[in-house]
Amino acid sequence: MNTVYLILAALFVAALVVLMLPITVFVLEVALSLTARKAPLTSATAARARLAVLVPAHNEGAGILATLASVRSQLKPGDRLLVVADNCSDDTAAQARGAGAEVLERQDDVRRGKGYALDAGVRHLESDPPQIVVVVDADCMLRPDALEVLARRCADTVRPVQALYLMRAPASAGLKTRIAEFAWAVKNRGRALGLARLGLPCQLMGSGMAFPWQLIVSAQLASADLVEDLRLGLDFARERQAPVFCPEAVVTSEFPVNATGLQSQRTRWEHGHLAMMLRDGPRLLIDGIRTRNAGLIALTLDLCVPPLALLVLTALAFGSVGALAWAWSGAALPWSLALPGPLLLAVAVLAAWARFGRLILSWRELAYAPVYALVKIPLYLKFVVRRQVAWVRSERDPS
Repeated sequence: MNTVYLILAALFVAALVVLMLPITVFVLEVALSLTARKAPLTSATAARARLAVLVPAHNEGAGILATLASVRSQLKPGDRLLVVADNCSDDTAAQARGAGAEVLERQDDVRRGKGYALDAGVRHLESDPPQIVVVVDADCMLRPDALEVLARRCADTVRPVQALYLMRAPASAGLKTRIAEFAWAVKNRGRALGLARLGLPCQLMGSGMAFPWQLIVSAQLASADLVEDLRLGLDFARERQAPVFCPEAVVTSEFPVNATGLQSQRTRWEHGHLAMMLRDGPRLLIDGIRTRNAGLIALTLDLCVPPLALLVLTALAFGSVGALAWAWSGAALPWSLALPGPLLLAVAVLAAWARFGRLILSWRELAYAPVYALVKIPLYLKFVVRRQVAWVRSERDPS
């Protein structure tokens, strides 16, 4: 064997080792989720803690009334409902006031984004602090008793608590959006259940998040991160206050109907995730190991699983290169080592579909998923060439 061949083989094996880490984490999370059980609910005999629901909103006047009605139906005497109308140019503030919510209007052309809105809201609540703060996005709906369950779990654990936050495809949506709904269910439901099965924490998901006042008031909220929820959850994990998953409380939203809005939303989420994974993942993993912080280690490993479409594309690419190199060189090793990865991933995705996706996609529609992954290649190339770094609201009006 010549030197060039040995170098290429060594590089291939090194890259394969890196790839197998997120594949292994994904497969284990899905496998564990298949046997997950519901956690026992806290007894409702004692009075529920006083809470404030914080709703950050940017130009959500067209749909915020439904969200506020959903929240108000679950409030009790002494609770507060605060809408932060952040850099709005529409009637969000007026609509919220008309619905009976407290409204804080904020205008800042430089410090823009959800993190700054959350910080402003918490600062506003300091004059009359609640015991628990629940964050609900302005386009979300609460299932019955979601606030009750979240508040009691939060008071019981004295840690951040994350509801099951699901995105739904609108009735008029096409297959690509329903595949996105399935991928979302795998991430926010399946993988979070898998971690909970081992008694491990979950990532914060952006909406349906409950915080003890003493934790949220001292958190570093003001930032322009595209995935401020991921960062905040990891910050809490670093302080050994990692979030607890509460699937009994359910929060739902819908993907935008507008194609441009849907693409903008996906770009923001996936570019933000990839940027944090590459920038902070190795450092956080080392910190977790050094301090023996199991919660931080678990959430960092979970963070290092890229979006499902990218993971599938990468595994297929390595498997294809390995098969071609095996056929060309005639040597099974090391090239055949790339073949189990795509197979394991395929089995895990099928298992996740059987458990969480059968009401979203038929098995024939699931077969389209690899094509859907190919369609997303420009999004990932854009991350390399010109990634999104600024927060942009997703347009929800029909095009």
